[in-house]
Amino acid sequence: MSESIKEQEQKHLNDVLAKVEVAKAEAVKKINRAEKDEHDINKNFYNDVRLKTSTYSGMMETSVSIRQQQQMLEERENSWKHATKEYDKLAKMQERPYFARLDFEEEGEHKAETIYIGLGSFADSPDHYLIYDWRAPISSIYYDSKIGKLTYHTPMGEQTVNVTLKRQFQIKDGKIETIFDTDQVVGDQMLLDNLNGKSNTKMKSIVTTIQREQNKIIRDTKSDLLFVQGAAGSGKTAAVLQRVAFLLYQYRGKLSSAQVVLFSPNQLFNDYINQVLPELGEQNMVQMTYYQYSSLRVPKFKVETLSERFEEDNSEDKKLRNINNLKNSLEFFKAETAYTNHLNSEDMKFKNLKFQGDIFISKEQIAEIYYSFNENYNLRNRLDATKERLIKILNRRVKVEMKKPWVEQAVQDLSREQIQAVQNAHPDEFENADKEFDFLARHIVIGAFKRIRKQIVHGRFLGVNNQLVHFLRNVPNLIDLSKYDLTKEDWAKSVDTSINQMKNGHISMSDVSVYLYLFDRISGKRPKTDIKYLFIDEVQDYTAFQMAFMKFTFPRARFTLLGDLNQAIFTHENSHTLLSELSTMFDPEKTNVVQLTKSYRSTEQITDFTKHILEGGSQIESFARVGDKPVMQVVENRNAALDKLVARIDNDKEKHDTTAIIVKTLADAKLLSEQLDDRNVKNTLIQTENQRLTTGTLVIPAYLAKGLEFDSVVMFDADDKHFGDEADRQLVYTICTRAMHELTIIAEGKPTHLFDVVPSDLYDLQ
Repeated sequence: MSESIKEQEQKHLNDVLAKVEVAKAEAVKKINRAEKDEHDINKNFYNDVRLKTSTYSGMMETSVSIRQQQQMLEERENSWKHATKEYDKLAKMQERPYFARLDFEEEGEHKAETIYIGLGSFADSPDHYLIYDWRAPISSIYYDSKIGKLTYHTPMGEQTVNVTLKRQFQIKDGKIETIFDTDQVVGDQMLLDNLNGKSNTKMKSIVTTIQREQNKIIRDTKSDLLFVQGAAGSGKTAAVLQRVAFLLYQYRGKLSSAQVVLFSPNQLFNDYINQVLPELGEQNMVQMTYYQYSSLRVPKFKVETLSERFEEDNSEDKKLRNINNLKNSLEFFKAETAYTNHLNSEDMKFKNLKFQGDIFISKEQIAEIYYSFNENYNLRNRLDATKERLIKILNRRVKVEMKKPWVEQAVQDLSREQIQAVQNAHPDEFENADKEFDFLARHIVIGAFKRIRKQIVHGRFLGVNNQLVHFLRNVPNLIDLSKYDLTKEDWAKSVDTSINQMKNGHISMSDVSVYLYLFDRISGKRPKTDIKYLFIDEVQDYTAFQMAFMKFTFPRARFTLLGDLNQAIFTHENSHTLLSELSTMFDPEKTNVVQLTKSYRSTEQITDFTKHILEGGSQIESFARVGDKPVMQVVENRNAALDKLVARIDNDKEKHDTTAIIVKTLADAKLLSEQLDDRNVKNTLIQTENQRLTTGTLVIPAYLAKGLEFDSVVMFDADDKHFGDEADRQLVYTICTRAMHELTIIAEGKPTHLFDVVPSDLYDLQ
């Protein structure tokens, strides 16, 4: 690379930065102007508003005048917001205005064009762009093509260009540090430099190094279902976050971040990714875990936590696993749908409406009303019509209740102040004492009926808990239990377990989805039609039932599902049937399955080691980033294992920001953290998903490490006692693939047999 090219590019960069500085100063002026205008409007509010309240026309004039002032304030506030956002964007640009340059000729044109690509667009006049946003149609050339001819999509149709130069920059504080000219899609050198860096407690944007396959995911606008199957560390989550930013850019004005929902594996992960979109100048979408979503919806129950679910799914109780397999299946969802359809004609459970301890409207009477409407009524219409009829009954009962002795007593007990307050609502004088008494009595009865009216309006006469039990008891009539290796007695016991849990205020993860779907169907709860895009990360740990329920809850959303079927911690054998089950929920014509097989997170040595843990892992490709082989340390006892671990931690302190020691369960993590404390080794125990990630030494149970990455990973307790089941294979793979630069495996006695399939030349045995 000749120095002159670098000098030319630096000169261009200086020109751009000077114009950014001018635009930034203009943004500051706009901010100050908007703030001053707002201050002046507020200061002169009473002078400018004409207060006339003596006549109707005067009141109208006053109202119009106030509205005008409000509109002026809103306009200034919008100006301020726009100018502030522009200022923030320009401030970021000063650090690194762009990262790539493209030279090309459009078909039919004989003049070369040059464009620069950055995180946001910047123009010094309406039609003269100095920087193009990475999401603009023209920018896709940078990610999709090598040097030469190619076609790309524009709003006006296909456009063919001949690319003559692709140049990448590394810019820091307004100075060009490095320039790469490449004929590749995105040059490996830039990607390598990014990957060689240390891990962080926050995920970063990958805009500068998006790969061709990732770009297909980001710019897909046609699919109703986009399924991204990606190997561990293949950048699927990062690509999907850039996809959100792209969609918000592409549909600016038609799509807001509030209409995009991301379901992630745990709260730790939410915290890890929450800086990516703001870094790209976009607001974060709605982020939650399925546990949070279900917990918010059933406040009276304590939903099974991730830790409890992990213990249950790794239980040796085969019957329990079979019962969960049934409850989590698509067949169970269809059975519940059929059951709720049947409730249109019979079997709906109701509760008595009580007033002052007595039955006010009996459940039998409510059932009679509910089923009095003809068969054309669906569940929602039937419920609405029932509520209407019950409110009429309530209104008619006011007069009857007014004659009851308790009401007469209540009227007599009213103080003078209370009577005065009630009478203020009556515009005229009362004709006589009886009329006054009736007025006061009606007021008292209506007040007393408020609670019952609220119960009717909110449908609290529905016996949802009893309905769930009725459905569960009926499952043997709807599903062939033998297909799940269960008897009617097995099922009856499981129903009793569910009932006892609910009586104690608890509900399992497999039951909560069943409960919510039943509640939504019988209560007529309207689906969330405002949500346009739904993203589900680590989809391999979702059940077919949960996916069908999501499709029901968000009927107008386009789904982007991403995961690695080789990392199913909670669903094991069911994860591989997920794709075929999803195909029955979405139009195959509008389904796009993208495979990401190249792993970027780990060094070549770690990726080659981890892929052998899996059957069929040979399709995973490693990225050529060189590091040490994984180390397997076999010791005689716990003390020796701890000695090795402490030595590893001490060694890592010199080189890495973060070392994660990953064990199987929360109990294992607590024990290890205490033992490290006893040896005065500073460590942070991650025991709930609501904790913040920190640098240093972390002790983490495996199920909380999903989606995260660390400089150095130690798999502790790596023996058959802890990881002896074939079902643990995916868990072991998940643990080992969290490592970016170094992987150490410590086992007492003998390593788990799950490592037997790994060729011995791929690791160092100590």
